[in-house]
Amino acid sequence: MAMTVHVDIVSAEGAIHSGSASMVYASAEMGEVGIAPRHTAFISRLKPGDVRVENEQGEQEHFYVSGGMLEVQPHKVTVLADTAIRARDLDEAAAMDAKRRAEEALAGHAADFEYAKAQAELAEAMAQLRAIEKLRKMKRG
Repeated sequence: MAMTVHVDIVSAEGAIHSGSASMVYASAEMGEVGIAPRHTAFISRLKPGDVRVENEQGEQEHFYVSGGMLEVQPHKVTVLADTAIRARDLDEAAAMDAKRRAEEALAGHAADFEYAKAQAELAEAMAQLRAIEKLRKMKRG
């Protein structure tokens, strides 16, 4: 039996995933990280993007997180995110619409607060679209 690590992905709405994995990949603040069982403990911020959980058979399940924190212990990985969605549940049309609205708000920004909010919304919409595209490529390949 291969070694595994327990993975919990939790959002403000509740737990979205709990189970074992042979490998976990995430977009940490300083770049992509790969976490194997018995990995050295660390904590990092997560960028909006893809979190991949690979099972013992090599199959990957994809999740989109809006950012958050990643806690790694030798036998447990915890992802805490404001928003976490199974990648297959992402709505491309809604992400494209959010991107368009954010770009329009940036073009006609009136106040610094609205500009910062529009930038954050644009970054999240772009991260969702990248996650959708990555999932599409993996299905083709």
